[in-house]
Formats: sequence, C-alpha cells, structure tokens
Amino acid sequence: MSELVLPKHQASTLTLLLEREAELEVGAIAEILNEPYPQISGAVQSLAEQKYVLLREETIIEIIPGPKGKQLDGGVLPERRVMKALAENGGRIELRDLARLTDLPQKEAGRAIKPLETMGYARRDGGSFIATDAIDLEHLPPLENHEKLLQYLSRHGTMTHEEAAEEGIDLAKAMEGIGNRGGLIAQRERRRWWVSLTEQGRQIDPASLRSRRTINIVDHELLKDGAWRSVEFRPYDIALSSKRLIPGKIHPFRRVLENTRRAFFDMGFTEVSSPHVESAFWTFDALFQPQDHPAREMQDTFYVGRPDTARLPEADFVEYVKQTHENGWETGSDGWGTEWSVEKSSEVVLRTHTTAASIRALAENPNPPRKIFIVGTVFRRETIDYKHLPLFHQVDGIIIDEQGSFSSLLGTLAEFYRKMGFEKFEFRPGFFPYTEPSVEVFVWHEERKDWIEMGGAGVFRDEVTRPFGCTVPVLAWGLGLERLAMFKYGLSSIRELYHSDIDWLREVPLCR
Repeated sequence: MSELVLPKHQASTLTLLLEREAELEVGAIAEILNEPYPQISGAVQSLAEQKYVLLREETIIEIIPGPKGKQLDGGVLPERRVMKALAENGGRIELRDLARLTDLPQKEAGRAIKPLETMGYARRDGGSFIATDAIDLEHLPPLENHEKLLQYLSRHGTMTHEEAAEEGIDLAKAMEGIGNRGGLIAQRERRRWWVSLTEQGRQIDPASLRSRRTINIVDHELLKDGAWRSVEFRPYDIALSSKRLIPGKIHPFRRVLENTRRAFFDMGFTEVSSPHVESAFWTFDALFQPQDHPAREMQDTFYVGRPDTARLPEADFVEYVKQTHENGWETGSDGWGTEWSVEKSSEVVLRTHTTAASIRALAENPNPPRKIFIVGTVFRRETIDYKHLPLFHQVDGIIIDEQGSFSSLLGTLAEFYRKMGFEKFEFRPGFFPYTEPSVEVFVWHEERKDWIEMGGAGVFRDEVTRPFGCTVPVLAWGLGLERLAMFKYGLSSIRELYHSDIDWLREVPLCR
C-alpha cells in the first residue's frame, strides 16, 4: 500500500473528511481539529487544487448591532429600563428623576416615554410618569422578538437566520418591532466555504495518510541540529492578496504647494511673504491699478471692517504713486488722469493676489539681480464652480535683472510647468494694468478637451517699478495652484481638493 504524504493540516483535514463522510464547513473543521482557521482554510485550498476535495461557497446574511445598538447596555432598550423603574417605584416616577432611576442619559430616558405611551403602559401626569392598568408591574411583559434579538447581539455580536430559529426569535416580527428606529441593527454578507470529498478523495485509504512538517522560516534550531534537511519548505504564492497598508502622508494639495516651492528654489529663487490682510495701496495702487477699476468694487473684493484703515509706507512712495496715477510722474506716461485718493488707498482688504508680496519685496530692495517668489492664499468674491473658489492659492514671483527679457520670462514659466510634470501648455497675449507686454498661461485639460487658463505674466510697467526706485526690467507672474493640482490628480473640479474623501486620500499615489 503506497503512502500519501501531505503537510500536517492537509493530512488531518482529509482524515477528518474520510471519517465523517459528510460535507463540513471550514470553520467547523478548524474547531474540531482545534487548529487556527487560516491554516485550515489554506489546507482546504491546497486539497482542492490537488482534486481531493470540492469547495462550495455559501453567502449568508448576518445581523449585527448598529451604531445605536452598540450603545445599549446589555442590549436592553430604554423603555424596558423605564418599565423596570416603574415596577420598583410603585408605578410612579417623577420625570426629573427618570434618568437617575434608569441609569440612562437624560435624552435616552426621555425617548422611552413615547413608546410606553403608544403601548398604553404608562402616561404623563404633570411632572410625573405613571403606569396604567394595562401593565402588571409584578409580572412585566415578556421580551418582544426585537428585544431578544438586541440582547442576543449584545452577548454574541452576530446572529444568522439559523441562529435566530434556534433561539426562537421571529426575525420578521423583530424587524417590525424595531420599525424606523434606525441604527439599532445592521446587516452584512458573509461567505462560508463547505468542503466535501471528490471521487478521487474518497478512494484514499486513511491508513495510508502520513503528515510531514512544512516550514517557511529556517530558525537557529533547525540549522543547529540539521533538521532543515528533513523538512519541506512551504511554497509561496506571490499572487495571493496581502494585507493592505495605508501609509501616513501629507495632503496631495499640500504636496503641490511644497513641490511648487521646491521648483523655484531649484531655479535659484528666494521666498518672501506678506500679510493676508493688506492695504489697498499694496494690493492695487502700487500696481498702477486705477482707483475706479471694477476689481476694486465690493462685489469683487473682500473689504475688512476692523481695522478699516491701513498704515501706508513712507511718504515718498505714497507721493510718487499718487503722481504716477494722476499724471504719470517721471515715467513718461500720462497716468490715469484722475484724482488719486489717499483714503481709498488706505482701505483694508483681503489680498486678491500674491503680487502684493512681490511689489512689497521690490520696494524693499529694487536693485538687481534678484529672483523672488511667494506661495500663498488669496481671496476673491468668485462664484464657485469647477475652476473657481473664493479662497485659493497662487504662486507669484518677479525677476529683477538688467538683462531681463520677455523670452526669459516665458522660459522661466515653461521650466516651472515642466518641473511640475506638464508638457502641454501655451502662452497667449493678455492685458493687465501693471504689465506690458502681458501673457496668459494655459494648460491643456485632457479630460475636458480644453485649454484652461492658469494665470497671468508679463513685464512690469515703468509706472509700477519707477516709484520704488527700480529702473531695470522686472519680469512678473501670478499663477493659480488649485487648477494645477486638479490637472495633476485628474480631478474634474478644484472643489474635490477640499472634500474629506478618505478613499481618494488613501488611493492617491505618493509619487506623481
């Protein structure tokens, strides 16, 4: 008689099936053999591959406690606790004492009143809750089906339809008793595997079965006594699913902001900053934006009520900007030809662009060569849609260079977008009050099959630079970063960056 040598768990499982001559559930096999379920499950899979057993999958519905059901102490409903308290206190309870006598939170104790009134077991009388003649306080009503179900779940955690039948619980009536009290129970699907012998398996003589030791790790003892020579190494199945690991990581949009900073650092730029709450002087006037420009209206800009006046820079700067607006000052321009108001320039706003930081930095030091940038939050009264938000982020920057040119500006922007992973972008002529020539930057959105505007750039006009003592070319830009992130992560709307979508946050790659 030839022997059949199998790993330990396969041999013991096959022996049990030959002895019982019946279909057995994998969990039952593990329990009978007193072995861990994963080992028996793996053994059964291997036996099925060798054609010794057949596997049958069964899907069962389990009832489990819902969020509110888990909060029930012992699975006992509040109305049952109130009935018990009524019985212990002569059929009358003061409503103010209800929570104390039932050991329930005040809110939960109060919720028990209506069900008992509906069943006719008790009624309110002023500040008291009184038992009616419909209830025998010496022999409280037996547990309803739904109460039995909740108390069983409290003890065991789950219940199948088979277990309900064994416990004498009518699940249909239990569900009816729970009614619309959501959160007490929930249902879930669970798979069970049943194992039976194939014709090939039934031909095996139990006496011919032998088990062998299999290992997957060689330890010190095996090496020391040479036992590794007599064991079999368990094969690895690299196709099997493994435990999912969810690493901690910073928010994807935060990575875009940090990558933006790194891109400009790599190109030799210095980072600057400026306040979110800014004066109209630095936000508009210093950039040669006329004081009657539509962007300065209340429907486009957030104005701050307290403080309602901002501190302006040194008097010379204010005077030069004033004259530039009114008559062009020494810039060769005619200016805007309107009277300039220092009061309007002193108004306090939430900055509408980070260019306010760029012009502040230029005023502090207008001498070339300089390359600076800022990444920051800006605020505008935008209508929210897939590419607009009232609060968003920009990267602004300037290059102060005697040899600065429009072509070097475009080259800088092109290099930035390449560093951020984009190749398909273009520059179109544009207009801004403070740059000439000017361009708008567009990036191709593959999903929408459209070019999306990312921001503006250009060479600062003399009316912007000369009042602050700068007489060389200044290349400037302001680019939106939410839209850039939207394209980078394949989103259809920038609003998705701010949703608490935990699945997306887990799935988005760390490197992209």
